[in-house]
Amino acid sequence: MSFRTSPGADEPETAFREFARQRAAPLQRSAYLLCGDWHLAEDLVQETLAKAYAHWHRVQNADNSDAYLRRILVNEARQRWRRHDAPVLPVDAVREQTARDAADDVVRRAELFQALLRLPIGQRATIVLRHLDGLTERETAAVLGCSEGTVKSQASRALAALRKYLDRQETRA
Repeated sequence: MSFRTSPGADEPETAFREFARQRAAPLQRSAYLLCGDWHLAEDLVQETLAKAYAHWHRVQNADNSDAYLRRILVNEARQRWRRHDAPVLPVDAVREQTARDAADDVVRRAELFQALLRLPIGQRATIVLRHLDGLTERETAAVLGCSEGTVKSQASRALAALRKYLDRQETRA
């Protein structure tokens, strides 16, 4: 989806504010799924939007401005991951957040989220973009800067790891 300014939005700042307002919530959700921490996700979104603003003419002229923005987000998440800034919640902390008598789907969602956080950043980004943001393999490859084959193999490995982790959780219960 390309973003073009509306006829009344001549000023770049006005156009950027509109663009950022429209994309902030989905970007926040994706950032949270990539890092597992709402505060860090907010930081990632802020960094992403700051970089998008700094290169606003490129974002506006991109064939797919949403993909351009997601790519900035994924790159920011990768940089945090490499610097080990991303907090990893212990399994017990996630289990404590769910009530013992909660419905199975709530527990399952917490376990799935914990499993997602255990994936390497490349696999996690692939799963978030493909299955949670609903991008195609081609769009995901464009965002991640890799081939469609890499997206397929990363997704396959990630899904296998998620299944394995969840199977282990079920045998413990």
